[in-house]
Amino acid sequence: MPHPPHRPPRLLVADQVAGRISLLDLPSGEERAALTHRHLAEHAGFLALPDDLLACVDDRAGELLILDPYGPDANRPLIRRRIPVAVPAEHLAAAPDGRRLAVTTGLGRNEEAWTGLLTAVDLDAPDGAVAVRVRGRVGEPGVTVLGGPSPLVVLRHREPGELLVHRHRELMAAPPSCPPAEPVQRIGLPDDDGHGDAYDPVTGRVFAAAGSGVHRARHEGEGVTPEPPVPWAADERTGGRGYYLRLDPVRRTLWSCVRGGPTAPGQWPEWTNDAWWHRLDTGVTGRLELGPGLVFRLAVTARHIAYTRVHPDGDELILLASPTAPGARPHITARLPLPAMSGAPRRGGTPWDGVQRRAVAASPGSGLVAVSRGGHGEVHVLDADRAEPVTTLTLPTPLDDGGHLALVTPGDGAHADPVGR
Repeated sequence: MPHPPHRPPRLLVADQVAGRISLLDLPSGEERAALTHRHLAEHAGFLALPDDLLACVDDRAGELLILDPYGPDANRPLIRRRIPVAVPAEHLAAAPDGRRLAVTTGLGRNEEAWTGLLTAVDLDAPDGAVAVRVRGRVGEPGVTVLGGPSPLVVLRHREPGELLVHRHRELMAAPPSCPPAEPVQRIGLPDDDGHGDAYDPVTGRVFAAAGSGVHRARHEGEGVTPEPPVPWAADERTGGRGYYLRLDPVRRTLWSCVRGGPTAPGQWPEWTNDAWWHRLDTGVTGRLELGPGLVFRLAVTARHIAYTRVHPDGDELILLASPTAPGARPHITARLPLPAMSGAPRRGGTPWDGVQRRAVAASPGSGLVAVSRGGHGEVHVLDADRAEPVTTLTLPTPLDDGGHLALVTPGDGAHADPVGR
């Protein structure tokens, strides 16, 4: 049997302000396809699906897009499917098999949450893809979709903090006109500040980040069972909390960044940041200092974890090696400087209002990392294994607000983290 032709890594670059999504080969930067008038729901991000597919939400059109990054090689369009969903999209998640999805709604450009709509999607229903909208609590809920014989949709709410559990099949059977959906299970959380969600398909555990720690629940039958939380404190380092969770399927590790220091947004250059990790199979938890400033999202490569750090004294990409041998601990292998952004956050102002930002992306099947330079229309591609720059790609739009990125390598197994990033 002949071997399939080599397929290079591909980078999706979304400019959610300008309304463009570009598909580029790496490292050449050759554009293979482009979508215009498509405004990515940046907070929901890109979601990896099986078979090297990706999902995202067009927040203006109100559509879930199933993207086929290698489709153009066979004269197929980049968009494989379009399914109507409620917007503004806040979070996006799928069951491990990629068939069942859920989209929650949030503030969008409004001062307060107003919609409360949840969309459940079945991509493989007998008559084709079907989407159903129901009404739940108003807020900005996180979401995970648990697989198995009885797939569940778990919403993580704030104020009051709780996990609401729905059966996916019951959501799909709801009548029209966005009826209220009552959960089959409610689990109270001690905090009203939840932010950050993850799901491990291997153990069936759901994770929700909050001020008091990472709260856990295990999928058992038709519901979930709460388990003791994992604390943010580790390695004699205390204080702060994480606002983001990401599953690393390569090293079977949960990652976050613990932020500490002053609470005032204008003092963001003084915020402290620690890489936080929790080994899913051993329960070992640790922290590693990254430096002051703004550190938020992270990316998973084949052999490293990549964080970006924004600071008035200079931005950088921080690479961590995370060996899994008994007793081995994550450690910083490189700090690579990044060119300054002309509209970068400044001392005394907030790091997110009216300023440029950076997006970061990688693939668990590759050593490449992509970092955007908001406002400049540039994406820097770096080699994490060699700890050196590879190239700088120039996009036709400015990537205001940093844009959003997804890096795909054939068969990389990224869908083992079934939450949009």
